[in-house]
Amino acid sequence: MRTACHRVHVELGKKQRQQIAGMLTQGREPARVLRRALILRQLDQGQTAAQAAGNVGVAPKTVRAIARRYEEEGLEAGLYEKPRPGKQRTLDTGQSQRIIALVCGTPPEGQARWSVRLIARQAVKRKLAPQVGRETIRILLQGHDLKPWRGKMRCVADRNEECIARMEDVLALYERPPSETEPVVCVDEKPVVLHADVRRARPMRPGRILRRDSEYKRCATANVFCGIEPKAGRHFTKATPTRSSPEFADYLLEIAASYPQADTIHLVMDNLSSHRRKAIVERFGEKIGGWLWDRFTVHYTPKHGSWLDQAEIEISLFSRQCLGPTQNPFPPRPSKGSQGLEPQDEPQPRHHRLGVHAHKSTPEVRLQKTHHYAVRDRGQIALGVLLLSMMRSSTTDRYS
Repeated sequence: MRTACHRVHVELGKKQRQQIAGMLTQGREPARVLRRALILRQLDQGQTAAQAAGNVGVAPKTVRAIARRYEEEGLEAGLYEKPRPGKQRTLDTGQSQRIIALVCGTPPEGQARWSVRLIARQAVKRKLAPQVGRETIRILLQGHDLKPWRGKMRCVADRNEECIARMEDVLALYERPPSETEPVVCVDEKPVVLHADVRRARPMRPGRILRRDSEYKRCATANVFCGIEPKAGRHFTKATPTRSSPEFADYLLEIAASYPQADTIHLVMDNLSSHRRKAIVERFGEKIGGWLWDRFTVHYTPKHGSWLDQAEIEISLFSRQCLGPTQNPFPPRPSKGSQGLEPQDEPQPRHHRLGVHAHKSTPEVRLQKTHHYAVRDRGQIALGVLLLSMMRSSTTDRYS
């Protein structure tokens, strides 16, 4: 290579040309590396330093420096920079490990969770490091994928023989193919707090989401029984004032009436105290209640393992798609010309879908009479169907 200022000549080998061509074609290297590769290729093609500098957009001095590094140390030195020492690390390996152990432990008394500021103060206070800043702690936590200010709730079952046996029983039940004679039904309950809007909400429009005032009127509580036959897509939803044992018994009565031709109904539910034979017998008597309970083959989920009940998925969908985050499936429409959140003459109920209404003269909330009578009539009809089925079935001989 001639080092004259007016001309620089570089001769690349065959393999070096192929390597540079591959780098420029793929484009995976950083921009500064690709720029140096392009300079070396143009010099190899016979261009001068000034021409290569003008084509790439750098100074001729830079072109000569790249050519000189290639001539003295090879292609790698011409393309890549030497590693730089950089700033000295604030924390050594031991100090970093001790701070990570501190974060994985319990926060100090009076603090609910760790924060970046708290970790920095405690690291200096406990002499884990002589001095440390918030940015150093942030980078340290990011490098170990730690977010101590976050938490997640989960339900942990006791892993004993009973838990494993129940879990295997429920999972084996879910693997069965759909059957009309032995349907699988999952049931659960959801308590619902009934709210009423105090002020009208601003409707959604392009570029702005729905705005609802945070203030609401608490009316009362209710309960929703949710059931589903997963593989058939059948849903059983019933609203009640409470989740007492008699109401649960009526709910099972309606489910049983929906499968008059079934030999048995596999029922998956959790370990609530009302989910027992006693609740059915107390509601309908020993003869009818015992027959109704025998219509079901009960499968209990493990204790603290109710997440195995697919009815909880049904409840989640019901809450998000029917009730919403504020138990308001049908938010009130604002009046024409209203621009903000304005008071209403009467609170708008947020629970139309449940059939529950607030009484105007008292703060108490009760089921609407028509809904109550409809539920009572449906229960009587279902009971009549079951009694007729009992008379036609040979199973009545066990109770005669």
